[in-house]
Amino acid sequence: MVTNTKSKTSKNVKKVLNPLTTEMEFSGMTGALAISLGLPILIVILNQMIRPDYYITGVFENFNIKEVLFGGEIKSLKEYLCNSKETWVYYLIWFFALAVLDVGLPGKTMNGIQLRDGTYLSYKINGVAISTFLIIVLAYRFKLTNGAMPELQYLYNNHLEICIVTILFSFFLSCTVYFMSFVPLLFSKKNGFKTKEKILALGGNSRNVIYDWFIGRELNPRAGPLDIKLFCELRPGMLLWLLINLAALHHVWIKTGVLNNALLLINILQGFYIFDGVLNEEGCLTMMDITTDGFGFMLAFGDLSLVPFTYCLQARYLSCNVIELENWQLGLITFVMMLGYYIFHSSNQQKSDFRQGKLPHMKSIQTQRATKLLCDGWWAKSQHINYFGDWLISLSWCLTTWNTNALTYYYSLYFATLLLHRQQRDEHKCREKYGKSWEEYEKQVPYKIIPYVY
Repeated sequence: MVTNTKSKTSKNVKKVLNPLTTEMEFSGMTGALAISLGLPILIVILNQMIRPDYYITGVFENFNIKEVLFGGEIKSLKEYLCNSKETWVYYLIWFFALAVLDVGLPGKTMNGIQLRDGTYLSYKINGVAISTFLIIVLAYRFKLTNGAMPELQYLYNNHLEICIVTILFSFFLSCTVYFMSFVPLLFSKKNGFKTKEKILALGGNSRNVIYDWFIGRELNPRAGPLDIKLFCELRPGMLLWLLINLAALHHVWIKTGVLNNALLLINILQGFYIFDGVLNEEGCLTMMDITTDGFGFMLAFGDLSLVPFTYCLQARYLSCNVIELENWQLGLITFVMMLGYYIFHSSNQQKSDFRQGKLPHMKSIQTQRATKLLCDGWWAKSQHINYFGDWLISLSWCLTTWNTNALTYYYSLYFATLLLHRQQRDEHKCREKYGKSWEEYEKQVPYKIIPYVY
């Protein structure tokens, strides 16, 4: 009888720790497959439309399907898998060197939010050390090579090949973490329920292999002290994006001997955004990507391929079609960026301070879950006012190409779609989580993202 009781208790614990996923996003397996195949193809097409030997002008006035599908140096998938050894070696060195630095460089240790088993994961926050190290290396290489920077030239000249290698690497990485999610906790490690079971993402335990691989089965996959999800979120892709932009600026400087103002501006604006994210990485610990989503192909591909090779389109275009902006244009673009950053940063800071109990005077709604919904200050204007600020930032980057190209505005359109999807996901979860309290919140804060518009 004692043995049977223990067996039943064990089963109950497992159900509580990792309940099966009953609702699938993106239309389930069909949507997961479509995105997994479609988005990588889209990235390749976008980069094929902005090359030194061919780039889209105006509203796709010179669009040529042959150039997009077969132009440039595009090769077969087999070539990228088997015969791009140099690029694979360089990318693997980049990825794993950053992983070593992420673990080895000094930084403060912080706990994430409480997990379902009552435990906390610790994270090393060392964005300052890594940023400083990268800047020193770049400065040293610039001086050592008298400005030639062969690494940046290689990055610029092999752009598409590196892009496809990152897509393939994302596939292999997501397969690895998926299979590792079935391996019990090693050595003497146990979860908060004193079992060897890993904590899975609530949305990634459907038992459908393709869907779980795509959405992410394990919540926080780790390789020793390295948190793979947070690392990929802020290191290889974000910093590669920075280098791609610098490579575009460097290419024009080597070619003309002049620092083009539009290219310089996009480097400054996006560089500021990148370093702000890396230097304030503790803010990621409460983001949905880290707290809720599993780490699968969706996040691996997004972090390692989508971010660096679509967010760089403005810089790549401006290196192919060099334009000079007027002073008033430079001022307007900078103002839009600063306004967006102010809204984004100050609203997030206000929410963070409120959660820490620093703003007890602000109006809020008490929920049945002993938490409060802030509906004052920035958060009285819309439910996701920070998303509006983030979108304004994206618009400022696109404006650096002004009216010369419609393709470079892809990012702002894509980002708006992404933010709308996030808002709808969040709304669905909050409605289930807070019930009538959320209904009251929606009455007090009716606008979703843009005040008085949406």
